Amino acid sequence: MSIELDATTYVHAKPATAHSYILPAVVDVLDNSFQEANETAVFDLGCGTGGAAAVLAERGYDVVGVDPSKDGIAKARTAHPDLPLEIGSGYEDLSSRYGTFDAVISLEVVEHVYDPKAFSATIYDLVRPGGIAVVSTPFHGYWKNLALAVSGKMDDHFMPLKDHGHIKFWSPETLSTLLVETGFEDVDFEYVGRIPLLAKSMIAIAQKPH
Repeated sequence: MSIELDATTYVHAKPATAHSYILPAVVDVLDNSFQEANETAVFDLGCGTGGAAAVLAERGYDVVGVDPSKDGIAKARTAHPDLPLEIGSGYEDLSSRYGTFDAVISLEVVEHVYDPKAFSATIYDLVRPGGIAVVSTPFHGYWKNLALAVSGKMDDHFMPLKDHGHIKFWSPETLSTLLVETGFEDVDFEYVGRIPLLAKSMIAIAQKPH
């Protein structure tokens, strides 16, 4: 299964707006999980135009990334020609193509995925035993959803009129269940963008057993 994204999906090669509050937390997770960045291999699944991969590479991480958007990867290669960012889908057998990694990151992607179980299995196969998956997605909790409804911003948040917009809405419970059923364990969450009850996004950190 492959999903073709059009040229309007990505408009520039800078980190997405959400990266301003997600990336610092992701960097902290990686820095706290691994002793040396230059000895740590990271796979960016859904790398977009390469903004997050570039930030991690600048910190010394060995980064590889894929994205299904031809336009996004074209922009990524223009902006970051030294990074190995290629066209690829979370539904492919990426571990056979690229091997395994100490960490797999997937930032603000899983909410766009039509088959999250296949996507999660791809992440699992890419992570080395003892490695971690770092998956961020917009946070959905009772108070957050209530605030969106009261403020009249539910439509903007759910993006129903945008092609390839949000089609899955994850809570900590459902995302944790997805990762655990895939085979991960010790799933922890961080909440970013606002106070935890109203957080813009949540970041799941899951370990693959040794």
